[in-house]
Amino acid sequence: MSVVPPAPVPPAPVATATDATATTIDPLAPALPGLYRDAVVEVRAVGGHRSRLTLATVRTPHFDLTSVGDRVRVEHVLGADDVDDDLAGLVADELFGPGWLRGADLFERIFTGVVRSLDPDPLAAWERFYRHTLERVEAATVTADGPVGSGHGTIAEYAPVYRHAEALLPPGSVLEMGCCFGFLALRLAAAGREVTASDVAPGTVGLLGAMAPRLGLGLTTVVADAAHHPGADGSVDAVLVLHLLEHVDADHGVRIIAEACRLARRRVVVAVPLEDVAEETWGHVRTVDLADLDAWGAATGLAYDVHEHHGGWLVLDVR
Repeated sequence: MSVVPPAPVPPAPVATATDATATTIDPLAPALPGLYRDAVVEVRAVGGHRSRLTLATVRTPHFDLTSVGDRVRVEHVLGADDVDDDLAGLVADELFGPGWLRGADLFERIFTGVVRSLDPDPLAAWERFYRHTLERVEAATVTADGPVGSGHGTIAEYAPVYRHAEALLPPGSVLEMGCCFGFLALRLAAAGREVTASDVAPGTVGLLGAMAPRLGLGLTTVVADAAHHPGADGSVDAVLVLHLLEHVDADHGVRIIAEACRLARRRVVVAVPLEDVAEETWGHVRTVDLADLDAWGAATGLAYDVHEHHGGWLVLDVR
């Protein structure tokens, strides 16, 4: 795909306050060809036909941004074959990093809008996105590790996190808490494990549940707060809590670790990004460091290990 070079942008950022009463994101909601619209955003796929730049517009290599009434309008030049989970890094770098837009909710809506604007069939749009992403993740996990980083953002950054988590798991069943799109859960299911994927967001869980059979994979999905999971004591061999604790406050995080230890028969694996400042775009509300992980491990009274590998890790041997 040819990339249109960025045009000069106005000095003031576009107003981007979201409506607190807006409905939650439904990734499978009906949409018109080339257009996704909800109460907060309007996202259009325009191919190479970009509109003239106006004083109200921010133009980046892939996006044109303006406001239309109460909505933020984003037009993009991406094609269906261009989109995988690296879209997150692209949107962050071009629209949120420079300060044109702010907030995790708005980020998720624009991300959803780009995927959905590329095919009027929601299942087809998301299946393409999932297949592209899983192929990229698989390719990235077999390459050598790069420099140690937070492990959050692009596929190249989090693929080593997946590989490390997979290596730390004991044999048997797995529960992934805060699974988001569920890429790791799907990889584990493809490897023959019995997998349960859980997240607090019904739309995300519903999307994963719809995608798994289209990808020829079987797993169980559960909508639940990770601090209050409906599973029985010792119901799975291992529990994964990857890049979840930075999204919740300290008390909530302690409850999540306790719940993971209750559910696991053998091991709990926790991973966090090591950030100097909590990244608002990704929905992070606090930073976590190795000392925090060590304190949490000690507080459980269990055998544990804390180490660094593309972020921080706490491994708890439960029983």
